[in-house]
Amino acid sequence: MENAIQITIIDREGKENLIEAPVDMNLNVMEVCKLYELPVKGECGGMALCATCQCYLESNTQLDEQSEQELDMLDQAFFVQTNSRLACQIRVKEELNGMVLRLAPESL
Repeated sequence: MENAIQITIIDREGKENLIEAPVDMNLNVMEVCKLYELPVKGECGGMALCATCQCYLESNTQLDEQSEQELDMLDQAFFVQTNSRLACQIRVKEELNGMVLRLAPESL
């Protein structure tokens, strides 16, 4: 894929999925996961209102600072760790090439 980066998404069974994400379509990581049919619900449609796309950053990739809305949602979510992010709040851009994310557990 031209104008794309590679991201590794580790699913809930521990399988690594190397995916290509276009950098010229203004997508977020949650949308890309859905395109690849990875088990990310994204019930709120990417508005940072549900945390069903929570993931853990497992690489040293520098992400944009979390918004107050993302921090508030993670404050109410389960399984939150220091490296928790909402995939819907991570915009796909060239600087994220090689990023590794792990999907957070779905339920208790």
